[in-house]
Amino acid sequence: MILDSRNEFADATALSTAATGLALVGNVIDLGTDGVNDVDGMYLVVQVDTAVTSGGSATVEFQLASDAQAAIATDGSATVHTKTAAIAKATLVAGYQVCAIELPKGTYERYLGILQNVGTAALTAGKVNAFLTNNPQTWKAFDAPFQA
Repeated sequence: MILDSRNEFADATALSTAATGLALVGNVIDLGTDGVNDVDGMYLVVQVDTAVTSGGSATVEFQLASDAQAAIATDGSATVHTKTAAIAKATLVAGYQVCAIELPKGTYERYLGILQNVGTAALTAGKVNAFLTNNPQTWKAFDAPFQA
């Protein structure tokens, strides 16, 4: 998998533990004044670096959003291009790959970033890696059930 630091949103970046709801995670990518319309073959990858914890039964949804401002809005006005399902904290352990989603076609605003949407209970800890790549690692080894 090829990584480019300029296409990286988060590198072992702590998730917000302030409250439930939307929060910006890590850095944003400046797409320039023309934005981006042709995103063929680019993937959003989100991975858990450090296990997510909470005092309650928290869930986390990750959203790829763009906005006209660098501090991507967390009031629901940013353009959401794709998002994951709400994932229970027990699933979000170190090494878990949340997603490797091909970016949808469409018009993106100037700034691109990742939002976390925490439900049920605030988080107490957790770190993620999030980045864009054109060749995500999707291969996974499995035990062969027919081998002794």
